[in-house]
Amino acid sequence: MSLSSHLTELRKKHQALSDVIETEQRHPGSDDLSIKQLKLRKLHLKEEIQRLEAAQA
Repeated sequence: MSLSSHLTELRKKHQALSDVIETEQRHPGSDDLSIKQLKLRKLHLKEEIQRLEAAQA
């Protein structure tokens, strides 16, 4: 897998997590711990994307 396709996949996963988080936050009975874990995964993806973009430049 090339670096650019890997970055594309990571961006898709990041966006998918954003969508899930947004949906969960709209539900009144959502689990705060679950949302926190999703946000942490999203942050790790963002950091990985930034690291790979910096290495690519």
